[in-house]
Amino acid sequence: MRPDRAHSLLIAMVLSLLAPAVAAAAPARPNVVIVLADDLGYSDLGCYGSEIQTPRLDALAAGGVRFTSFYNTARCWPSRAAILTGYYAQEVRRDIVPGIPSGGRGRRPAWAKLLPERLRPLGYRSYHSGKWHVDGKPLANGFDHSYYIEDLGRYFNPKVLYEDDQRLPPVRPGSGFYTTAAIADHAIGYLDNHAAHHNDDPFFLYVAFNAPHFPLQAPPEDIARYKGRYDKGWEAIRAERWARIRKMGLVDSRLSDVEREVGPPYHFPEALKTLGPGEVNRPLPWSSLTAEQRAFQASKMEIHAAMVDRMDRELGRVLDRIRSMGAWDNTLILFLSDNGASAEIMVRDDGHDPKAPAGSARSHLCLGPGWSNVANTPFRRHKTWVHEGGISTPLIAHWPKGIPARGELRHDPGHVIDLAPTLLALAGADPEEPRPGVPPMPGKSLVPSFAHDGSVTHESIWWEHEGNRAIRLGDWKLVAAKGQPWELFNLSTDRTETNDLSAREPERVRELSDRWQKMHDEFAAIAKSSD
Repeated sequence: MRPDRAHSLLIAMVLSLLAPAVAAAAPARPNVVIVLADDLGYSDLGCYGSEIQTPRLDALAAGGVRFTSFYNTARCWPSRAAILTGYYAQEVRRDIVPGIPSGGRGRRPAWAKLLPERLRPLGYRSYHSGKWHVDGKPLANGFDHSYYIEDLGRYFNPKVLYEDDQRLPPVRPGSGFYTTAAIADHAIGYLDNHAAHHNDDPFFLYVAFNAPHFPLQAPPEDIARYKGRYDKGWEAIRAERWARIRKMGLVDSRLSDVEREVGPPYHFPEALKTLGPGEVNRPLPWSSLTAEQRAFQASKMEIHAAMVDRMDRELGRVLDRIRSMGAWDNTLILFLSDNGASAEIMVRDDGHDPKAPAGSARSHLCLGPGWSNVANTPFRRHKTWVHEGGISTPLIAHWPKGIPARGELRHDPGHVIDLAPTLLALAGADPEEPRPGVPPMPGKSLVPSFAHDGSVTHESIWWEHEGNRAIRLGDWKLVAAKGQPWELFNLSTDRTETNDLSAREPERVRELSDRWQKMHDEFAAIAKSSD
């Protein structure tokens, strides 16, 4: 026998003897926690370049992996539908499909079941706390317990909220209630109940904070932690974030230019009057603002930072409970945002009292385009757009037993449609197994990316929201704002979309636009043919 052949046989024999031990060492089905922030920008966490204090999330990143090119859908309800079903929102009627009831009030087809319904036969118990923004109610869609805050315009005294799909009394003003803390409280309560009565079963916990979505409201002691931090202005803070982002190796490109004429996606002139002379609806140079405007704008970012800081601290309490119940090592924690930071400026709910302290229950402030550009550093545009600023999210994955690649970065692109196949694969299902009458899931399991130097490859990733369109194929991205021509970028060298190559690459534009249209038509056909 040839020596190399004998050597190969010897290796095969050794591996066959080791196989049972390797299989036994593989982690059991993990518990899973998805933590979803609302309107959080790409660079709003310390581990993604921020000056905001987020030590609990930073620790998760240091002990897990950070994804640098992960995407959402640019808006809240499409992202939530994609996360919980594993399909593009248009496929399941949760973003606009012309000719059928769809969008924010669209009803999913019967086959588009949420994750808890698919996890229950696999032995999982599922819990939800926080924002919902999906059609139907949580328990009716497979959750075992739910704390659902529907009124998201009042952080201190919401009026519409549910527990286990049953309406609760409105929160009394001045009671000490704060939504971010209440969401954590109920998540901890569900963990307590699970530990006491179902400790042998794996759990899926979905914690959907509504912070830092407007209105900008936070306890005064939290705001005080950032007093004066933003007086230097948005250009200076953005430059500081960009320096940290580059040092961390998150994005290798150049800082995008601020688009001075791009303001809120919706214009509410009466809101500007109500908010007063301190408000500005364009990212003007900081030096051009009046002293009143600078003070007003700096106070808004202080509140935004306080809301992110508080979310990190409340999440820390949830994480401490997971540790104390002995579930830490075998719990996969995923943290991300539903869209980029928002340039919106509006006044809703209880209105805005200009005499009330900024950030209090009687104020209604929005981040606006100046600070949204900072939150989305280093990218262009904001929530609702499908340029990188509107769709790029942090994604942290932490799982001591299942992620050996601790502290590593993942630059391969991914999308929120990938979360459901990831969870199903870890729970013991085959997300690619055909189901009668059900379209194949378009996402990819992220599990391979948890290994050292692991990766996941998408053939393409697709977007459409309110007339804004994009597709990414490899390193190439074709993108257009509503009513505007296509722009073409090579994201391998130009992640920040600063060098439009569409005039130089007309054939590539045609190829990608044809592919975009084909996927659009496929998704529309799925939505229209469903029950």
